[in-house]
Amino acid sequence: MDNTGKIIVVKVGTAPLTHATGMLNIRKIEHLCRVICDLENSGANMILVSSGAISAGWVKMGLPKRPDTICEKQAAAAIGQCELISMYDKYIIDYGYVVAQILLTKEDVETPLRRENAQNTFRLLLERRSIPIVNENDTVSYEGIKIGGNDILAAYVATLVEADLLINLSDVDGFFDTDPKLNPSARLIPVVHKIDEELERLAGGSGARGTGGMRAKLTAAKIVNAAGIPMIIANGSNPDILYDICAGKQVGTIFLPEKTNKGENA
Repeated sequence: MDNTGKIIVVKVGTAPLTHATGMLNIRKIEHLCRVICDLENSGANMILVSSGAISAGWVKMGLPKRPDTICEKQAAAAIGQCELISMYDKYIIDYGYVVAQILLTKEDVETPLRRENAQNTFRLLLERRSIPIVNENDTVSYEGIKIGGNDILAAYVATLVEADLLINLSDVDGFFDTDPKLNPSARLIPVVHKIDEELERLAGGSGARGTGGMRAKLTAAKIVNAAGIPMIIANGSNPDILYDICAGKQVGTIFLPEKTNKGENA
């Protein structure tokens, strides 16, 4: 399928980027960078919303577990974000592309002037074929002004840039009728045309190493669907899955807007 000119936002959670130790999974990150750059070569405009900063940071700080206090999380984010963006830059530059780091807060997407500035920045970066790496600015963000995790952030980014597709890479294969980690007989729901109360009831809590969960992903789907943008939840353990998605194959769960000018898939 022709990806020329399409804007594709890829959100990758903490679990696909890290080992169980919390440290960054270098092989996975390198693989992800290669696929992102290859899709950029195919004509797509790729934007990566990446988790993993706090996880990488608390390990480097020598903390015994993921931090609980705001100041510890902010300090971990400051340290981990440096390592994360350095890793992306190291591998993406090898394929001829420039990395652009964008750290956003809730005010950046909700305040009209700041939102417009963010849109202009994204627009110029995409025109210059740079690859934006986006994260919430966790070092200065706190409860009350937080966006609410990178699932929601990715949805806001997709609406900011008027994306053609949001791909949400997680540690599960899609949206199931029950928790597949607890029930081996759980059934994958391949297509969702409307997010109703029954679907919301099926959503569970957050993941072990990240802050998101199916409830947050449903909220993200609502945000982008309202803007006419489809969203796919898929397993990010193998970044090659992005090829199948961008080729229009049925992968994971796709949430389709009720009315859209964007088309049903990428």
